[in-house]
Amino acid sequence: MPSSRSSAPARRPAAAAMGPATALATALLTALVLALTLPDAARAQVPPMRPAAIKAAHSGPGPVSLTAARFSDKELTDGFMWTVFGLEYRTWSWKPYQVKKYEGPVLFRLTNLARRDRTRDVRRFINGLTKEVRGLNARLARDTESANFHLFIVDRAQYVETVRREVYRDSSARAPGRCLVRVEAERKGITRSTAVIVADEGDHLFRRCLVEETLQGLGPMNDDDRLVHSVFNDSSDHDTFTVFDRLIMNMLYDPRIKPGMTAAMVKPLLPQVIRDARRVVR
Repeated sequence: MPSSRSSAPARRPAAAAMGPATALATALLTALVLALTLPDAARAQVPPMRPAAIKAAHSGPGPVSLTAARFSDKELTDGFMWTVFGLEYRTWSWKPYQVKKYEGPVLFRLTNLARRDRTRDVRRFINGLTKEVRGLNARLARDTESANFHLFIVDRAQYVETVRREVYRDSSARAPGRCLVRVEAERKGITRSTAVIVADEGDHLFRRCLVEETLQGLGPMNDDDRLVHSVFNDSSDHDTFTVFDRLIMNMLYDPRIKPGMTAAMVKPLLPQVIRDARRVVR
């Protein structure tokens, strides 16, 4: 995935000095950091993001309810900047500090190589994207030639060979990560994405890889450990299309955000873009 992933956990205060809501959130976040480990890359130590949802009053057992309204404009602005600008693997770099997105329809081709056929789950996720993300036109391709997003479902034993053949087109290439996506883009937008999803290492990893690699193949190609409510964070345990990520994707596919834009060009537009994204995501 041409995105530069970086990780360096920030220190947090001891639970004993916190209120019950903060202590619960800290314990949960600590567990999530240990749950899933994908590729590492260097990042400077930075303070963790502090979502408004964590600040909500919560006592006793049970999940904290998350809605779009619980994230501040600053949190969404930071999330957009941290995911859209940057690349997880810089060796695949294509203008990492410019916006990358599809300008036309995203046409998926699915190839199942795994012993267990999970294409039904993948189709369901793809079919829901257009409903979840305003401005995104995503659907299954009618034929191989018209497809511009190729998604391979494999068993772990097939992973390296598939990455080399379908992603790198190099029989000696290294295949990083537990799943990945590569994006090919020009100034006018993304022209092709290729993802490889592992299907035989449990439902959680399959769902996590499906959501993260598909979304990253649509444009936000960087990961950041500060994004505690996002799949764009290799230390999080999310395996669904979270509210936070739906907001980020709706911001990216707002028609005012164009391929090739820099952070300086995008930032003045974000207050209105965020307001409109909140109307779509509840």
